[in-house]
Amino acid sequence: MPTPLADSRALLADLYWSAVRAVAPGPALRAALEAGSPSPARRVHLFALGKAAGPMALEAVSYLERLGQTPAGGLLVVPEPTPSPHPDLPVLVGDHPIPGAGSFAASEGIAQAIESVRAGDEVWVLLSGGASSLMAAPGPGISRDDLVALFQLLLGSGLDISAMNRVRKRFTRWGAGRLGVRLDGALVKNFTISDVIGDDLGSIGSGPCVADPTTAGELHEFLTRRELWQSLPHALRNHLMSVIQGQEAETPKPSDPALNRITTTIIASNRLAVEAVCRRAAELGALATIVDAALDGEAAARGREIAARLRAYDASLPADAQASAVHNHAVLVWGGETTVTLGRGAGLGGRNQELALAAAEALAGSAGPVLLAAGTDGRDGPTDAAGGFADGATWRRVREAGRDPARDLARHDSYAALGAAGDLFRTGMTGTNVMDLVLGVVPPRG
Repeated sequence: MPTPLADSRALLADLYWSAVRAVAPGPALRAALEAGSPSPARRVHLFALGKAAGPMALEAVSYLERLGQTPAGGLLVVPEPTPSPHPDLPVLVGDHPIPGAGSFAASEGIAQAIESVRAGDEVWVLLSGGASSLMAAPGPGISRDDLVALFQLLLGSGLDISAMNRVRKRFTRWGAGRLGVRLDGALVKNFTISDVIGDDLGSIGSGPCVADPTTAGELHEFLTRRELWQSLPHALRNHLMSVIQGQEAETPKPSDPALNRITTTIIASNRLAVEAVCRRAAELGALATIVDAALDGEAAARGREIAARLRAYDASLPADAQASAVHNHAVLVWGGETTVTLGRGAGLGGRNQELALAAAEALAGSAGPVLLAAGTDGRDGPTDAAGGFADGATWRRVREAGRDPARDLARHDSYAALGAAGDLFRTGMTGTNVMDLVLGVVPPRG
């Protein structure tokens, strides 16, 4: 059987899956649960929220069974139909990346599940990326249409996920610590898979059990500075001004005593995925280098920069690697999450596909380097692809398929362009979510 080194794309896919396996929710949660003290004889409720809700809930139920317990209640909020691990745990399918009827129903399901939580019970919140949209519903005085408009505005704004969630959680039913406040009286253990750079707890899933340090005044200033204030739905602007004027309550703050009984453990992150890529590359005889573990910025710009780095890579130069590694495959690794600022008439794609298409332009005509940009969740934007490949012939293949790749890139229509070139990377939903990976391979020279 040929080694993945014989085919750069096979190598990149192999490395991608090694990263996904390293941040698999079930094993990560099992390790965290086993590292802690066994749960006392309390009733335990499971709230599994996000793209990794299915495998996290399955592991939590198995752990409870080993202790001779069963869930006292709770639910799963997932991105696609998923079998329930226990009859007492209903499964609700939310919408992503824009909330819809499923998300609104999931939000109401959370409210119903909370009703069975008693003082002194234990609640395990199993949180992963995607929860912001999957369980989104408007707060009091805000319509569903206004909330949907907010999500659409922010997704095309070019803001990173932390900045987007700083805004979104202000207007949602369970964000900004509101779920934690409703669980006051219970002992809440929050097991979290991070999908944000820096692992900021208040940003992951919009921080349903984490206090919001940002005041309404600070948020107003931020939105004004980013030229988003006037684009906000009128009702949202009115709500924020009412809070600033003291007519409506602020979001829960760090001093709120209702949040004192909550502990949070991060069980998986992008950094773990990046490190797994390097381990696997070494096993296969490739030389791996982490270039940037906090990748951000506009996807197209970063794609061009990364492609230039791949084209210029020379393993014989000390700046890139030791001279003794000249004859190794070189694997360059980036982890993080870029953004895309959308204009009118945007096409279909995601940030990883846009990065790959921009990289394809910069790689055009080169021989050797191959890039893969993909989301660890298996879904890039509103598409069925995790991301895309790019090499020296991708740009030409798009043209040969009858498309104008430059126009596609300008219109953010990367899905159609990469599809025409045969360069989409499809994995299906992976069951985890720790942002994105950009992997480049440079075969040995000579």
